Amino acid sequence: MAAFIAKQMMGSQLNAVKGQLPGGGDGGDEGDKEKEEEAERERLEAIREAEERRKEKHRKLEEEREGMRQGIRDKYNIKKKEEIVPEEPAMPDNPLMRKKKTPEELAAEAEAEDQDEFTKLKNTIETQINEVKQQIEEKFHILSGGKCILQ
Repeated sequence: MAAFIAKQMMGSQLNAVKGQLPGGGDGGDEGDKEKEEEAERERLEAIREAEERRKEKHRKLEEEREGMRQGIRDKYNIKKKEEIVPEEPAMPDNPLMRKKKTPEELAAEAEAEDQDEFTKLKNTIETQINEVKQQIEEKFHILSGGKCILQ
């Protein structure tokens, strides 16, 4: 195990040194690169074919299972449940898996938030104005001796 780890750690450094040595020869590098690229293409092709075979196998198994299920349903007169797809999927428990918002939704939320802030500000200003108005009316009412001058 230790030899494997040492080889993995030192292998790339040894390869770099081999290329710098006078007898290293640069001509072999081009052939090695082509071989490596070909090997990589073959590996990717093999992975793709294996994945296709796996998917086909699972599709066939699922067809067989569905046939068995249908046979049981027919035997016992059970109706197949129809899957109802909810139009709006429920929010997942994991916040990282939630649906991403579109720019339009983000803009609408920002506008609503601004309106809320604006409405709050407007309400506070209106209440302050009403308080000042009441204070002024009280002072004028006292100064006029009970007669309202502001009419």
